[in-house]
Amino acid sequence: MKSYYRIMLGAKSKFAEECFTGSFIGAGFLYGIDLTGKFPEDWRAFNKAYIPIWLESHPEKTRVSAGLACGALWTVAKGLNRGDIVLSPDGLGSYRVGEIAGDYQFVKGANLPHQRKVLWLNVSIPRTAMSQTLQNSTGSIGTQALEVIRANPDL
Repeated sequence: MKSYYRIMLGAKSKFAEECFTGSFIGAGFLYGIDLTGKFPEDWRAFNKAYIPIWLESHPEKTRVSAGLACGALWTVAKGLNRGDIVLSPDGLGSYRVGEIAGDYQFVKGANLPHQRKVLWLNVSIPRTAMSQTLQNSTGSIGTQALEVIRANPDL
């Protein structure tokens, strides 16, 4: 069974075009750390290990912020399965649709170094064409939006 996820490609979609052109999604949290082979099956174990590391480089942030960052990183790198569908805003008012096609890889020096290969489909959905429920869910952050999309794959 495929799952559906909303994935941001940088703050305000600033790396969206780079991701579409390069056929990937990515995350920039824990920027300089290669996490190959370091993703446990449970995101809680990952958060327990990496929240303190994230907070070291972001001392002004809260533990909640750290948990959200680490949880998002785990989702992109480990939680998504090949074949899952991602919806990513293009920064211009539409969403691109892609299918996860590869496993985690670390690309040193990239804007979003924690990457997954994606087959971007030739589909662009204007936000205005989405149902109100989907518009509401894609406008929220984190798990809330993901859960609404996963629970309602026909939106």
